[in-house]
Amino acid sequence: MSIRTRYERELQEIFDKLVLMCRHIEVAIEKSVRSLTELDPEIAKEVFDIEELIDRMERDIEQACLKILMMEQPVARDFREVSAVLKMITDLERIGDQARDIAEISMQFGEDRIFKRLVHIPMMSVIVIQMVKDGVSSYINRDVELARSLDKTDDKVDDLFNLVMGELIEFVKKNPDDAEQAVMFIMINKYLERIGDHAVNIGEWVEYAITGSHPKREQGNERYSIQ
Repeated sequence: MSIRTRYERELQEIFDKLVLMCRHIEVAIEKSVRSLTELDPEIAKEVFDIEELIDRMERDIEQACLKILMMEQPVARDFREVSAVLKMITDLERIGDQARDIAEISMQFGEDRIFKRLVHIPMMSVIVIQMVKDGVSSYINRDVELARSLDKTDDKVDDLFNLVMGELIEFVKKNPDDAEQAVMFIMINKYLERIGDHAVNIGEWVEYAITGSHPKREQGNERYSIQ
């Protein structure tokens, strides 16, 4: 087996693990928000287990990437591909942490009645789940336009974030006795907004892997580039 063939096989194995890690993260986000809307601590505990699995997958993929970098002597494009994966799994792992954080907060409500029907927070979760999925998909399929579109999609998340923040602030002004619940929702709102930011980061690393340019590393009018 040639070095190139072995490299491509090992990289495909990393792709497969990356897709699986993404699927676990999608489930973690969905369950974390569902544990909140249903006030179900058992669902929250499932998120804890998934987050531990995500941590293990991050370490596994990291080791596989480092093995390629050390053993295969990759050319510049290969180096970008593997380096991008290393950056992406860091963002994915942090998304897993934030899903767990949401689940932990949901458990603090106990059996208390939530002061308002949740509408925008579940909407945010649907959008960020799709963003994570699109980020990983854009890497696997070498779709730079999809990767770039994540920044625009994140504007929708930011709009919902600002809407929820405004609603919560106004609610607390009128209902100071429910301020504790409002603070917990503010934290959940922020975690979902951060998940969107991490998905944008993934898209930027995908663009770097494909083009050699990273959108946030501009020097003058020229983008940072490794050819």
